[in-house]
Amino acid sequence: MGKFDTYKIDLKTLPYGTHEYEYGLENKFFTDIDGPEVPKGRVRVFLTLKHSKAITEMNFKIEGQVYVPCDRCLDDMEVAVETQNRLFVKFGKEYAEESDEIVVIPAEEGAINLAWFLYEFITLAIPMKHVHAPGKCNKSMTVKLKKHSAKSSPVEEDEPDEDLPEADDSVEIPDPRWDALKGFLDDENNDKE
Repeated sequence: MGKFDTYKIDLKTLPYGTHEYEYGLENKFFTDIDGPEVPKGRVRVFLTLKHSKAITEMNFKIEGQVYVPCDRCLDDMEVAVETQNRLFVKFGKEYAEESDEIVVIPAEEGAINLAWFLYEFITLAIPMKHVHAPGKCNKSMTVKLKKHSAKSSPVEEDEPDEDLPEADDSVEIPDPRWDALKGFLDDENNDKE
């Protein structure tokens, strides 16, 4: 028995009508699929399948938690996923993905393995930015990041750094790049006179 046989549905022998499936995806699933985006998680998948002679409609409801590295400190962080997806499967001569929702499988085989589709649905439900809540990042990594950053953004700062001296906000240091732009304004005003 293969690693992903649990997620294989033989449409050739499946009776026409509505069928329901439920899958529990644990760490082993994510380890076996070996995808770079999600190394582990706990996800429930509810599948309602409507099978007919012409086409099979699959409606997925996916919910759970996955663990991904934090973009800032690289420690694992838990991210909730909840998504609904649809897939249409029809028979043809050879395997093809006609669109994001339509898949053609060889009529001779008559089976589809959903493992990779489930993984893709999950990864697409994860936000692009994964950052711990303020104050939850790995402290030693945060200190190293601040030490090597050219300038820290007020939005990204978790907590004030006690090791750094207080900045004097009353003195504004001019940016020399603006001087060149001011020259353009002066030239434009002189041309109007």
